Amino acid sequence: MTQAECRQRRDRLMDKIGQGTAIFCSAPMAVMHNDVEYNFRQDSDFYYLTGFNEPEAVAVLAPHHDQHRYVLFVQPKDPERETWTGYRVGVEAAKERYGADEVYSITELSDKLTQYVEKADRIYYHLGRDQSFNTKMLKLWQHCLRRYPRTGQGPIALEDPGPIVHGMRQIKDPQELNLMHQAATISAAAHCRAMDYARGGCYEYQVQAEIEHSFRLAGAMGPAYPSIVASGDNACILHYTENKRQMQDGDLLLIDAGCAVDYYNADITRTFPVGGRFSDEQRLLYEIVLEAQMQAIALAQPGQPYQAMHETAVRVIVDGLLDLGLLVGDRDTLIAEETYKPFYMHRTGHWLGLDVHDVGIYQHGETSHQLEPGQVFTVEPGIYVSPTIQLAEGQPEVPEPWRGIGIRIEDDLVITETGHEVLTSGVPKAIADLTR
Repeated sequence: MTQAECRQRRDRLMDKIGQGTAIFCSAPMAVMHNDVEYNFRQDSDFYYLTGFNEPEAVAVLAPHHDQHRYVLFVQPKDPERETWTGYRVGVEAAKERYGADEVYSITELSDKLTQYVEKADRIYYHLGRDQSFNTKMLKLWQHCLRRYPRTGQGPIALEDPGPIVHGMRQIKDPQELNLMHQAATISAAAHCRAMDYARGGCYEYQVQAEIEHSFRLAGAMGPAYPSIVASGDNACILHYTENKRQMQDGDLLLIDAGCAVDYYNADITRTFPVGGRFSDEQRLLYEIVLEAQMQAIALAQPGQPYQAMHETAVRVIVDGLLDLGLLVGDRDTLIAEETYKPFYMHRTGHWLGLDVHDVGIYQHGETSHQLEPGQVFTVEPGIYVSPTIQLAEGQPEVPEPWRGIGIRIEDDLVITETGHEVLTSGVPKAIADLTR
C-alpha cells in the first residue's frame, strides 16, 4: 500500500468531515498467554488511512487546522526495548515516511491533542473495544463541552466515522484489487495443493499444514482466518477448527481457507470427496449447492440488489431439497417460515477486503444495497445435514444415508463496470474435476 494512496484516502475523508476532527487509534497488542503476545495485527481503518503498522499510535485528521491537517502520535525510538520487541519507526522517520504534517511521541498525546479539536464542530471517533482510550476521548469531549459556553466554538457532537470510512473502504481502488488478486491466486493454488494431497488415512491437520505452508511459501502473511479442514460429520460445523480427525476414503472434505496479502484477504471454500468418488447422496446435494452458487453468481451485476443473490440461492436449495423429499410442502411457505434453515442456516456471502467479514452496508432500511463496481464479496451457499438434524413438525425424518453430509462452495467476486470477475476461479468445483 503506497503513501500516495493513503494520502488520497485521507484527503477524501477530510473533504467529507469538513470542520470536524477525526481521531483513529491503532490496534492494541493482544496477549496469547501470560507475557506472550499474538503477532500484531493493525486496526483496519487505521491501516487504510495511514499504512502505519505499529501499536500505540494515534492518527488525527483536522482539515480545519491552519498548519497540521494530518498528525501522527507514535512510539519514540527506544533502543533497549527495540532489542526485545523489534525496531520502531520513531517520530522523525514517521514524518518522512508517512507524510504527516506533524508527528509527536505518543507520550505527548494528552498535551497536544486539544489543539486539534478545540476549533472543530465535532469529533469523529469510534467507541471501540479499547475502553481506556474510549475514556480518554470522552473526557476530551466533555472538556470541550464545558468550554463551549465561554468560547462559542468547539465540538458539541461525538460521531462515529465508520459510516464514512466504511463507505470508502467498500469500493476497492486498483491497488487494493491488485492485493486481493494476489491473495486469491495464492489461496487458489493452496486449495489445489490440498486437493492433490488429501487421501484416506491423512489427518485434517496435515492438510491444513499443506495449505498454510503454501500461503507462506508464496509470500502471504499467513492465514486470513483459522483454516477449516472438516471431513465427514465435521463439515456440518460451520466454524470447525479442531482439524484433528483422520480422513477416510468416501468422506467429503470441506476446506474453508484463505490467505492475507498486506492485510487484504481471500476466502475460499471447496468440498470434494476423499478418494475421488461421491456417494449418490453426496453427489445429489453437491449438485444443488453448485447450482445455487452459479445462479447467485449470475446475478452479480452493477445495480442488482445484494439480497437477490441470497434469495436465489435459497430458492434453488429449497427446490432441490423438495425434489429429494428431504423437505415437503409449498416452496414459498417453506422459505417464508424459514423451514429450510436446519439445512442452510447462514447467508450466501459477505463483503471482503481488509477484514474477512468486511465493513459495508447490506440493507438500507427495508431496501437491499445495490451492487457497485469495485465491491468485493463472497458467494457461498451450502447444505448441512447434521447427524442430529431435527426438522420442524410436519417435515419428514431425514434418512440415515443423508446424515453427516456438509457441503459449501465459496468464491470471491469483484463487481466490474460491465458485470463481475471471479477472483478464485483457479480452484476446480465441477464434479468432473473432483472425481477420478
